Amino acid sequence: MKISTQTLFGLSILGISISLSHAATISEKTVAKMPNGDNIKEYTLSNKNGMTVKILDVGAVIAQVIVPDHEAKLENVVLGFANPADYATLNKSNFGAVVGRYANRIAKGQFTINDKTYQLPINNGENSLHGGSPTFAQDLWQSKIVKSKQKDTAAVELKYLSPNGQNGFPGNLTTTLVYSLNDANELALHYTAKTDQDTVINLTNHSYFNLAGETSGSVEDQEVQLLASHFTRTDAASIPTGEITPVTDTPMDFRKMKPIGQNIRDQYDQLQNAKGYDHNWVLDNYKPNATQPALAAKAFDPKTKRTLEVYTTQPGIQFFSANGFNGTVIGTSGKAYRATDAFALETQHFPNSPNTPNFPSTLLKKGQTFNQTTIYKLGVK
Repeated sequence: MKISTQTLFGLSILGISISLSHAATISEKTVAKMPNGDNIKEYTLSNKNGMTVKILDVGAVIAQVIVPDHEAKLENVVLGFANPADYATLNKSNFGAVVGRYANRIAKGQFTINDKTYQLPINNGENSLHGGSPTFAQDLWQSKIVKSKQKDTAAVELKYLSPNGQNGFPGNLTTTLVYSLNDANELALHYTAKTDQDTVINLTNHSYFNLAGETSGSVEDQEVQLLASHFTRTDAASIPTGEITPVTDTPMDFRKMKPIGQNIRDQYDQLQNAKGYDHNWVLDNYKPNATQPALAAKAFDPKTKRTLEVYTTQPGIQFFSANGFNGTVIGTSGKAYRATDAFALETQHFPNSPNTPNFPSTLLKKGQTFNQTTIYKLGVK
């Protein structure tokens, strides 16, 4: 049913469908249950161009992004699970989820604030990855439909309280995330967070993209451009050495659009250590304290002509070629996922920043507000 935006914006009622200026729409329904019996809700955002985005309140997951190709064929271009309940129990690869408190790696799971050392779970060799679990990516967020300040835009707000001591992090951290979709095919993610103790924070969305469609196999022929002339070199355990390395004359040079597979098997220590791309690039367009997202990356599929542009206020982006997929995960359409079946473009601060003084700081002090925006813009070339 269609309901006036004046009467129902901000309510989370089963079965609501709200129309915005006869363009963007949003609907809500219960689709599964958490292990403890709580309902999992799905929000469907659609625009006038046929783009549809499905958001779950478990893990703040982007479950599907359905967009047309050059022949107007609609396909889902992100990887995930068919059963929404699986995001709470099986999502070890963080499909579509928000990861935190600290996305990416922290060496030996340790950092120090105000002369006190904190210990995180060790879940990636001898290091901590994505803040441990269960946390942001597997837990249920509070959610509600909200009115966007932007015209012709549908939006949903999700909120998560990470309690003091969760996975070893100090402070009660409250994170609010607003997903919004407009008629320019821009899916915007706006994060804010506050803490009652000094802590570290690094949040990102961990969507895996395949612009040819979720079931189409390897993305090695798809092209990527990263607006970055440097990357953070890592050791064999994917921990940054602290060196910010020029991409010139290396396989890490994506300053011009090139196929993902062009150099992925080159004899280069960084690629050999990670078994492909799994590195942080230092974004040339980053400006500290910027409120307007800057262009960070582009991607293109030559077969379907679909395009992706990524804009962010963050200083880095992790380009990941899904190196660890081995056929054990069955995806949304019943297909097993294998290495290079997708790519991720995770906007972020740099890995291990709390232990690397020359990297941009990830310290969030009591009374401060973390503020970050990322936009995924889909299109057709």
